[in-house]
Amino acid sequence: MTSRLRQDALEHFPESVGTPAYDRSVLTAGIVHFGVGGFHRAHQAMYLDRLMNSGHAFDWAICGVGVLPSDARMKKVMDDQDCLYTLVLKNPDGTREARVIGSIIEYLFAPDDPEAVIEKMASEEVRIVSLTVTEGGYNVHHVTGEFNRENPDVVHDLLPGVAPQTVFGLVTEALSRRRARGLAPFTVMSCDNIQGNGDVARKMFTSFASLKDPELGAWIEEHVPFPNSMVDRITPVTSDEDRLAIGEEFGVDDAWPVVCEPFEQWVLEDHFSLGRPPFEKAGVQLVKDVEPYELMKLRLLNAGHQALCFFGYLAGYRYAHEVCQDPLFAQFVLDYMDKEATPTLEPVPGIDLHRYKRTLIERFSNENVRDTLARLCAESSDRIPKFLLPVVLTNLENGGDISRSAAIVASWARYDEGTDEQGQAIDVVDRLKETLMAAAARQRQDPLAFIRDREVFGDLADNEYFVKAYVAALEKLHDVGARATLETLADTP
Repeated sequence: MTSRLRQDALEHFPESVGTPAYDRSVLTAGIVHFGVGGFHRAHQAMYLDRLMNSGHAFDWAICGVGVLPSDARMKKVMDDQDCLYTLVLKNPDGTREARVIGSIIEYLFAPDDPEAVIEKMASEEVRIVSLTVTEGGYNVHHVTGEFNRENPDVVHDLLPGVAPQTVFGLVTEALSRRRARGLAPFTVMSCDNIQGNGDVARKMFTSFASLKDPELGAWIEEHVPFPNSMVDRITPVTSDEDRLAIGEEFGVDDAWPVVCEPFEQWVLEDHFSLGRPPFEKAGVQLVKDVEPYELMKLRLLNAGHQALCFFGYLAGYRYAHEVCQDPLFAQFVLDYMDKEATPTLEPVPGIDLHRYKRTLIERFSNENVRDTLARLCAESSDRIPKFLLPVVLTNLENGGDISRSAAIVASWARYDEGTDEQGQAIDVVDRLKETLMAAAARQRQDPLAFIRDREVFGDLADNEYFVKAYVAALEKLHDVGARATLETLADTP
């Protein structure tokens, strides 16, 4: 017997399901959040729910916003469930912990009513606008690093008098109205996996605003805070199996629950214009400089995922835990982290890097999380340039080792040929899918075809040291397969 997740059903839930200990009717939205996906609901929204359960932050509830057509599904679920959802921790020993999160109190779908979204952000009660719009959502040109003004949606939003379609257009218009009304600007808080995510957000939003109105762009540059942050929690895509299991074990009928690992981390620069929730009371680490922490995470965890996902998929694995429970593959990931990524990092205050890296392997090996390799392999043209290529470029500059990093790039190239080593078709998910797969299709005759894409790889194809290691790994992948390639690399000092 299951109960449909709604506010009026919470009192009937079993004791095994945690529910909000606060009165949601008194909450007000101090935060507007773009990108209400699994990660946001397992992370930022969870931290706020934790604060509320301890008697804090009742004026910092979240109004979620969807911008993409695909967000219409989330709008329906959130409306049907009074913006409630179940967060389920999957522990390594197989046990699960379920809690209903109540910190989101409203969800707006921008394509239906952009004016409502703009006015919400322009209201005095909103003091933070936060973002999890993915690495590709910042409209950064991969080669120039500048704002891509040729994006058709951006071109539309730059036209005079149009209703905005992008997060840039919506946020900029809200800031313009606050400025005209004499209201202080809100803080724009990025929670995406990008190095210097706040700095990137500042550059992209001010670039758009300057194209729209140079005076407004200068005002945003001067007055709007964009704190950097580092966020971490493995949150796989919710499956129908997860929905069924939550119903059977906890008696909750939830159309879109979130499952995640127990580990959580949020390191945040304390730089806000109109105050902030007392995040430190919920376990957030407030710092002056987040860069050492974010580089650690991007180059070890995120690039570590890239180190395991393509090789693992080609070899026939489909889940991260399967790969990291294989000693050969786990050692390759550790060797990449120890010998190539770590030398590019500065000391990280309060962090034992040796222990952190071993903990990553333990986290990746959690079979109950069931993180799919398909998720980790997706959108790699956005991920590889941000997570892995900075390691390559730093080591090339300093004379460091790049053999494993080059092999990871080669494994991506082999993956984008579209079949694994068993001849099974691969569903490549990437915004540059057609271009990348066309290049991968030529690489058996032209080994550099894939990395000649300067939009993704810059001038790496011109570097003889990298090319030698890359071609050697790609040839081995073609000739002897993923496992034998890793066995060869295991002998590298």
